[in-house]
Amino acid sequence: MVLWGFTAILGKLITLQALPLVWWRMAMVVAAAALFPAFWRGLRAMDARTLGVFAGIGVLVSLHWLTFYGAIKLSNASVAATCMAVTPLFTAIVEPWITRSRFDPREMVVGIAAVPCVMLVVGGTPAGMRVGIAVGVLSSLLVAVFGTLNKRFVHAGEPLAVTGVELAAGVVFLGLVALLLPQAGGTPAVPGLHDAVLLAVLALACTLFPYWLSLFALKSLSAFSAQLAVSREPVYAILLAIVLLGEQRELGWSFYLGVAIILGSVFAHTDRVLAARAAAAAPPDASVRERCHRQASSAPSAAA
Repeated sequence: MVLWGFTAILGKLITLQALPLVWWRMAMVVAAAALFPAFWRGLRAMDARTLGVFAGIGVLVSLHWLTFYGAIKLSNASVAATCMAVTPLFTAIVEPWITRSRFDPREMVVGIAAVPCVMLVVGGTPAGMRVGIAVGVLSSLLVAVFGTLNKRFVHAGEPLAVTGVELAAGVVFLGLVALLLPQAGGTPAVPGLHDAVLLAVLALACTLFPYWLSLFALKSLSAFSAQLAVSREPVYAILLAIVLLGEQRELGWSFYLGVAIILGSVFAHTDRVLAARAAAAAPPDASVRERCHRQASSAPSAAA
């Protein structure tokens, strides 16, 4: 998931506005996916309803990337990446509602505890970046929604085919938005050489492969666990932004303090959740099994 840490940096370096940037990113991924026979086999295996479901999820994916890169353009890469750190908190609320699974109140406690940290982050950014923070938080909510929907339906399709269908739907949707609302960012004109090279890296190295793998992971993980697994992405993005873009000059100490506390709480919660699930999945200890057997043997029978 280190590759996803580069997406914010590339989004800052690409000079295109958010809408054409996302359109080209998705179009390049779809073109690359179409080169694999597994994509066409998976596509032929889907019925019309399944195609419609994944197309709808693809629209949400496109809106997430549109708001994510919009947040980068309105603020910077560090701020937009930090907003993604709250995605597990949104997922803790959204997943039980969409998948009708049991709600865990401990996850809500983590979410409430993050509010003061978010205030520190906001306080450490210039006033002109506050809109970017709001757009970034909306982007993280969209991640929680489409990630949970992918968890619910991913077993209905081959992951590479799902990737292609979802992103193709995003290409069509954003193309229509560009035509109907030209003020939203302009039509996706052919990018220059500089932007084209960076878009190719973004699409092939930082999108197709990680997105495909994330769908495989959702076959065996919950949406919440999957989001926890990628919650370290802001660390890589912020470090890269400092080294490559010098963004530490734009942000105050309270921003980095808030980020450190948010990420620390997410990491601690990640370890606790994964340890608890591992313990629940592990077979009972031999001594426990033996004690249960002795108790069962000494108990009076139901027929007595």
